[in-house]
Amino acid sequence: MGEHDEVYGRERIEHLRALLLDLAQRIVELEHLGRLLEFAPELMQRMGDARSELFHYEVRSTYDTPEIAESRRIVDEAAHPPELPEPDPEDDEPWRRPRPE
Repeated sequence: MGEHDEVYGRERIEHLRALLLDLAQRIVELEHLGRLLEFAPELMQRMGDARSELFHYEVRSTYDTPEIAESRRIVDEAAHPPELPEPDPEDDEPWRRPRPE
């Protein structure tokens, strides 16, 4: 994660909780209907999504916090100042000195 492009904040934690709760509700719903194993492909997909996000939750200490990510963005932006266009030699604004010819 050399580029520090990962952030694990409160929003992502809530997303994980929602994934897990949705999976649990779907399992209970399918079991209640007596069709749990008929929906194995759907459940495998949902479990894969939850597993992936759980992994990210477990390694979140290696991620930037939202505050650190914003600080890093500001520093990176300051380290690369924008390129300004050359002044127009036809400009007759009084605060500009004419270019020597």
